[in-house]
Amino acid sequence: MQIDNTTAAIVTGGASGLGRASARALAAAGIKVAIFDINEEAGEAVAAEIGGTFCKVDIMSEDSVLAGFAKARTAHGQERILVHCAVVATGGKTVSRNRETGELTRMATETFQRGADGTLVASYRMASIAALGMAGLEPLEDGERGVITLTASVAAQDGQVGQVSYGATKAGVNGLVLPMARDLMDLGIRVNSIMPGIFATPPMMGVSEKVLAVLSASVPFPKRLGKPEEFGSLVMELVRNSYFNGQNIRLDGAIRMPPR
Repeated sequence: MQIDNTTAAIVTGGASGLGRASARALAAAGIKVAIFDINEEAGEAVAAEIGGTFCKVDIMSEDSVLAGFAKARTAHGQERILVHCAVVATGGKTVSRNRETGELTRMATETFQRGADGTLVASYRMASIAALGMAGLEPLEDGERGVITLTASVAAQDGQVGQVSYGATKAGVNGLVLPMARDLMDLGIRVNSIMPGIFATPPMMGVSEKVLAVLSASVPFPKRLGKPEEFGSLVMELVRNSYFNGQNIRLDGAIRMPPR
């Protein structure tokens, strides 16, 4: 995609982690960035740092998301770029045994549903609203109007114990990509997903040094956690390289997650 200082982007989850790194990478390229996040203080700080706009958005709420798009478009114009990193995830085994009583219980359907709403449904919500707006833009080279990057996970392919909701719904995100790219091909809008492995995001950095060492050693090469900046770099490549379309891309140091 051709980009310049008139190009606008929206990054969800932009207050921290992979979203913040993506917002910084886009802004460094001269793109006007709107950050969607529920964390107002952190989101405002990142927006100020990159000269962007913060929109307090709850990805679980259609009304909140629509209001965020309206604010971002008023500030920067119609976005050509969407990077969706925000997620509301749930965990738990399909059936678990209480260690004290021996009683077996299943994960509640409502728990699974919340994960589906916060991962798969939210991804469709963000992508479809962005695509509708992008469809009205003037086409660039090759007839391109926009690019959507969704965030899946290596758990989409290597779901571990306790990740039945997370793994299934991240696999669902990957499943959106090709049919959505085909839906939008006549409008010149590309769709891809990134499957990050173990990255040095705030939740991960909250674990002990011992656990971090074990996790780092589990990565074939390089033997460390991924850097959020490396995710942001791939986001930029997916923006710039118009031949990336309909792809689910692992970014993981060649890790393949074991069952546990």
